[in-house]
Amino acid sequence: MAMTRKQKRLAVIGGMGAVLGLAAGLVLFSLSDSIVFFYGPTEIAEKGITPGTRLRIGGLVSEGSVKRDDARNVVFKVTDGNKELTVSYKGLLPDLFREGQGVVAEGVLQPGGAFRADSVLAKHDENYMPKEVADTLKKQGHWQDGKEGAK
Repeated sequence: MAMTRKQKRLAVIGGMGAVLGLAAGLVLFSLSDSIVFFYGPTEIAEKGITPGTRLRIGGLVSEGSVKRDDARNVVFKVTDGNKELTVSYKGLLPDLFREGQGVVAEGVLQPGGAFRADSVLAKHDENYMPKEVADTLKKQGHWQDGKEGAK
């Protein structure tokens, strides 16, 4: 039995939709490892990310780790409770940047394991910490409910 014109059109549209859906699924699957808001210091060490890779890191600014010089260069450490990662940044830090607070930095992993940031984001009020940072700290056991920061 021959297909009517309407049935042929619906079959073509359905086939194109299926191909488009498959293509979108394959693209999302291939990007699934790189679609990350940030990596914590432990994840960077475990995944063996190569130097020169551009990424975002997040965690807490380690107490006593912030060192500044006259030329607006800042070096500090970001921790997730297990490991620390040294971050260097040239520029003005956000007003709310300080030790013990949540931070997300974007930049490039350097040879030797240091991280050169070209942007630094700090929390924006007393009650906010990026969800990804909080989730990582909870996984590591360094989160206290009702309180922000490490135990």
